[in-house]
Amino acid sequence: MITTLLVLAPILVGLLFVSALFSAGETSMTAASRGRMHQLERDGDKAAKRVNRLLTDQEKMIGAILLGNNLINIGASALTTSVLAAMFPGAMGIAISTGVMTVLILVFGEVLPKTLAITKPDDVARGMSRMVLWAVYIFGPVVQAVQWFVRKTLKLFGVNMSMETDVLAAHQEIRGAIEYHHDEGSVEKRDRNMFRGVLDLSELDVSQIMVHRKQIFMIDADLGIERIIDEALKIGHTRIPLYRDNQENIVGVLHARDLFAAITKARGDVLSLDIDAITREPWFIPDTTNLKSQLNAFLKQKQHFALVVDEYGALQGMVTLEDILEEIVGDIEDEHDTAQTGIRKQADGSLIVDGDVPIRDLNRFMDWDLPDDDAVTIAGLVIYEARTIPQPGQTFIFFDRKFQILRRQRNQITALKITPIVIED
Repeated sequence: MITTLLVLAPILVGLLFVSALFSAGETSMTAASRGRMHQLERDGDKAAKRVNRLLTDQEKMIGAILLGNNLINIGASALTTSVLAAMFPGAMGIAISTGVMTVLILVFGEVLPKTLAITKPDDVARGMSRMVLWAVYIFGPVVQAVQWFVRKTLKLFGVNMSMETDVLAAHQEIRGAIEYHHDEGSVEKRDRNMFRGVLDLSELDVSQIMVHRKQIFMIDADLGIERIIDEALKIGHTRIPLYRDNQENIVGVLHARDLFAAITKARGDVLSLDIDAITREPWFIPDTTNLKSQLNAFLKQKQHFALVVDEYGALQGMVTLEDILEEIVGDIEDEHDTAQTGIRKQADGSLIVDGDVPIRDLNRFMDWDLPDDDAVTIAGLVIYEARTIPQPGQTFIFFDRKFQILRRQRNQITALKITPIVIED
């Protein structure tokens, strides 16, 4: 009996050690920082390169680790049971084997290695990368066969998963990490908003940030050149749309630099200028273009200004490169801008808000989460929720806030008061 135990002990220790390695590899690989691994790979770290290679197919990697770990644990349990069953006939040997192996596997094969791995996941992942890579090579074909069988089985129950299904949503993972570190106090509100803005670019359309057509400063191209110059100086913007007959008919975009260069070239003889010769072709984009695509288009076309039209070709507004950048960094004000947010805090904790203030700007300013899926401005949100155009003095309550209409001009809400409602537990 003693000889048998002496032979069993080192084999069991070896199997538990391998099981511990598999458990540590699984925990460290899933907890390792992808950002740090990519940085280390760029710095020439070969272990980090192996980790990144494994993380490209995380489902296959975890499947291989679990398969190897289960084989080791089942093998160790079977070996121990066979030995103890011979030493203790009947159910006693099986009961002793079950109790002993449960404790040994739980403590030394699971809890202990995983606890050590979670304390320094990056270092452990790099150290375990070679062994895990070999496990994937050995067990990979079996794992793929199992994945195929699982997907076919799930398909019978109406769950369709392709072999390319991504088990992680990268944007949501990053967004969750940012929110967590913000709540912990290690990421400031302004930085949190900038990260959010970058992640939101692909989810927002230009229609959600554009300057509405009613707010666009335009010049009639049929005015005399002196009047056009005078109007351009009054407007003060670098790029100004020109129209003919009606403001829907945009015929060009006047760039202030082109205008001043032409005046200089004409030696001040403004009457000799041909306004059509110095205007640029307008760039029209659909209102469904997302901000990420439009930002790339601005960079590719080397332009800063585009006019937004709907599916019928009707002018809806305009968007600039600065508008998109402001979604990331917040309002960009220069010496010609008027500091006006349209949001005024009151002593009682309420807000006086202009109706045309974008919901996203209000959310950023107050750290709120008012929905912006069905409306762009705060006035639009009230109209959408009320299902009517409210009259001054009317009050509505939704999203744990009271919205009181202060001013209305024709069919447009121009000012309202928002008061948060304190909900007692």
